[in-house]
Amino acid sequence: MKWTESLISTLREDPKEAETISHKLMLKAGLIMKVASGIYNFLPLGWKVVLKIVNIIREEMNKAGAQEVLMPILSPAELWQETGRWSFYGKEMFRVKDRQDKDFALGPTHEEVITDMVRKYVNSYRQLPQILYQIQVKFRDEIRPRFGIMRAREFIMKDAYSFDKDEENAKKSYQRMFDTYNKIFSRIGFKFRAVEADTGAIGGTSSAEFMVLADTGEETIVYCPNCDYAANVEKAEGKIEKKGGNAGEKLEKIHTPEIRTVEELANFLKLKPEDTAKTILYMADGGMIAVMMRGDREINEIKLKNAIKANELRLATAEEIVNKTKAPVGFAGPVNLKEKGIKLYIDNSVAEMETMVCGGNEKDYHYSGVKRGRDFKEDKIIDVIKIQKGDFCPKCGKELSEQKGIEVGHVFYLGDKYSKAMNATFLDEKGKSKVFVMGCYGIGVTRIAAAAIEQNYDENGIIWPVSIAPFEVVIIPVNMKYKEGTDFAFKLYEDLKEKNIDVIIDDRDVSPGVKFKDSDLIGFPIRVVIGEKNFKNGKVEVKLRKEKQAEVVEKEKVIDKIIEGLKG
Repeated sequence: MKWTESLISTLREDPKEAETISHKLMLKAGLIMKVASGIYNFLPLGWKVVLKIVNIIREEMNKAGAQEVLMPILSPAELWQETGRWSFYGKEMFRVKDRQDKDFALGPTHEEVITDMVRKYVNSYRQLPQILYQIQVKFRDEIRPRFGIMRAREFIMKDAYSFDKDEENAKKSYQRMFDTYNKIFSRIGFKFRAVEADTGAIGGTSSAEFMVLADTGEETIVYCPNCDYAANVEKAEGKIEKKGGNAGEKLEKIHTPEIRTVEELANFLKLKPEDTAKTILYMADGGMIAVMMRGDREINEIKLKNAIKANELRLATAEEIVNKTKAPVGFAGPVNLKEKGIKLYIDNSVAEMETMVCGGNEKDYHYSGVKRGRDFKEDKIIDVIKIQKGDFCPKCGKELSEQKGIEVGHVFYLGDKYSKAMNATFLDEKGKSKVFVMGCYGIGVTRIAAAAIEQNYDENGIIWPVSIAPFEVVIIPVNMKYKEGTDFAFKLYEDLKEKNIDVIIDDRDVSPGVKFKDSDLIGFPIRVVIGEKNFKNGKVEVKLRKEKQAEVVEKEKVIDKIIEGLKG
């Protein structure tokens, strides 16, 4: 491709709306263009990246024996109502009506549609296993679309679904897709980690996320350096250091004026934060509950929602708290709380405390010396603590470490969640009707492009992995009026194309500085510079984008050097 024949438009200033590195650089490099909040055009360079990602995914999925299909973006409400997800999915789902006033969804995912397809066409165990996938646009009405294509309302996803005759074979399909994902992300060139994860709106009994490791990631991963344990903090389990819980033996109500935080309370009472327990009030499926956590730790709301099996969970409002407890926000405590008809759940950390300081259910008052069993009784002990660096691995007991990551893939073992709800059955070897055992497997295709940038950039711009770069090589004739150099540049351009090397030649009549800046900004893996001084000595400059220094090589050896650089 010649630059002068391309639609490439770079920016010199950082876009004001960009919050993340990838968002900023994709806009600056002319890869995407904003259409509306969370909705983007992919410009030619950006679309080339996406197509290369798609090609890698498609090749590896096909090698694994998966079959590609294409399902409609619009799906009728009736299918979603069979599984109950029409109401459960919430406001993230785009809903539309046709002219007959029938309800449809713009697909955020396709479990219902694929299950309907399979129940109509697969009726015998002899047709199993089946792994079907598609690469298609998805829609989710994010409450706050942000970070460019990292969290968009319209995006491209590869979603796959496996159907097996029993649990044993379903787990083999799950493992096959798990291994395939490892191959895909390795081919792209990511540094990544597979971690245990929450199943969320997809459901099922277990899942794993594939996280690209990046300091700018929006997710936090805890992992054990000593064994193979790793999990998203939403899912992470572990053991915490037992400490604190020494707040005196006598139950005493204390005036604590103008105290608003755990740290302020501990200092006021000359205790430690771990001697306190906070009581937080939530609305769970319309009813108020109270959850207690050791004062120095945080509640993991995903774990809480799963532990109490709630469909909807949110913090109670100030008005709801006052109406139910007669006390303002921040002063709830377990003493006499159950008399108000509020279920009380306590974390394991609270169950281990001898005595504690708690809210007094009255403005500017707290109880000290609160003892579990004597002063309050919980409905249930649950594990809802947010695990963090320094806690102890649930597998080997060593201290956990922490790092940031970006989710690019997610695999789920679904069991019969969808097949049972939709009566998707087949006949087994004995002629008995059984439901399919399923798995589902997603990859954020467009998100991969953003994640690759978050992991590979410097102060000058993007550093693409060769596998998904918009062009592998850029040729820069420094002076378009220097005929000998320009002729060689175009000859090299044609020779590289013949070798199936993806190359662009910057044939613009602009300053060398502009060409170099654009080359670094866009992030082509290899830059070949033909300047008059070097060329008169029979040499050209070759620079790898990821390296600081360029290398001057003989012009006859430049193709070998490029091939060597691409392999490296």
